[in-house]
Amino acid sequence: MKTGLLVMAYGTPTTPDDVEAYYTRIRHGRAPSSEQLADLTRRYNAIGGTSPLAQRTAAQVAGLARALDVAAPHRFDVRFGSKYEPPLLEAAAQSFRDDGFATVIGLVLAPHSSSMSTDQYMDRARTSLGEDVNFIAIGAWWEFPGFLELVAGRVRNALATIPDDRLATTEVIFSAHSLPEKILASGDDYPEQLRLSAARAATLAGLQRWGTAWQSAGRTSEPWMGPDILEVLRTKRGEGVTDVVSCPIGFVSDHLEVVFDIDVEAQGVAHEIGLNLVRTQSLNDDPEFMNLLAHIVLAAS
Repeated sequence: MKTGLLVMAYGTPTTPDDVEAYYTRIRHGRAPSSEQLADLTRRYNAIGGTSPLAQRTAAQVAGLARALDVAAPHRFDVRFGSKYEPPLLEAAAQSFRDDGFATVIGLVLAPHSSSMSTDQYMDRARTSLGEDVNFIAIGAWWEFPGFLELVAGRVRNALATIPDDRLATTEVIFSAHSLPEKILASGDDYPEQLRLSAARAATLAGLQRWGTAWQSAGRTSEPWMGPDILEVLRTKRGEGVTDVVSCPIGFVSDHLEVVFDIDVEAQGVAHEIGLNLVRTQSLNDDPEFMNLLAHIVLAAS
């Protein structure tokens, strides 16, 4: 019997007509206000109407399946489930149970873990699989050998685009998705994971100047972790920084939080304050990254 591999990601609307239903699922069944819907639609429109995440994730899942079939032929059955957009992860998990799988491994396409993000994917998958299926949840995998080396390589490539005479006033900012501050009360180590992964990537890239920031905070009334990257850009410019390399280390593919929040919104702030902003290339379905994920799965099995 093959081992099941449930690959999970956040999900994104497939077409502009799907945005409202998607937003309603994110809000746990509560429809967004007209203002909220207009704001999200505006952001999607700014990057072409929809996010590239669906295509990027499909390519990653296919690439991972190919890499696993090379490393361990015919050993894994790879299926995808999304948190907020069909195919939902519950349906994918149910399909494994219906097909009689004894063991299923869960992998979220996010290197860091948190009680309010990746842990929720795992809880939903475990519940859907039931007690008769052995579920192996892969937690934070940013420390797995090779990942930070890939990140550091992309940082070096971005730095290579900046003139040598400005490198002394260049800083690299590593960022990840912000979460509500209330996670701190429970001792969630998500912020520490960002700090440590950024520090190790900076060392591998040979950086002298680097920092961290949060991005993509939700549009809610509760406080979210900061400082936000837009605020950090303004601060750095005031300190004499001329160039910033943005490395969204918490994300592994191009999607709204990268293509809009960095390439449009942060780039707009950088232009306004006279700062040159360069973003590192996303991992997407890079074969090296796919092989890395395959070895993470093999190590867990």
